[in-house]
Amino acid sequence: MSKVALSEAIQDYLKSVYKLQAEHGHVTIGALAKDQGVSPASASAMVKKLAALDLLSHERYRGAQLTAAGEGVALEVIRHHRLLELYLAKTLGLHVDAVHDEADRLEHVISEELEARIDKALGFPTHDPHGDPIPGPDLKWPG
Repeated sequence: MSKVALSEAIQDYLKSVYKLQAEHGHVTIGALAKDQGVSPASASAMVKKLAALDLLSHERYRGAQLTAAGEGVALEVIRHHRLLELYLAKTLGLHVDAVHDEADRLEHVISEELEARIDKALGFPTHDPHGDPIPGPDLKWPG
């Protein structure tokens, strides 16, 4: 499934599920709602939508977990976000405390070509300005 066809909200939820899943395994509706700042009913509706799109699996009372497709989208959004943070800080001189919000807005709209050009211009970095790892173009974490 192409990331382009997915709304910003869907991408944000997938990124959130990825983060929560890494911390806790299966993700509860309550944890997801809290992380996204929405009601449990809204989070539940989105989980059902993501499950229908085969981006995550959900078992009642056991939580949600990303499918391989959902994980791929989440990692791509994380890669965009972290490359943008580094680009904004290193190339444009934005303070490291200001880059997160800007990257949140831009991560959904950059093309794959621009992503590759930013990656190359930065010398194929492995970590963002906060020290967090940047998934590679193959969506694998740096070794």
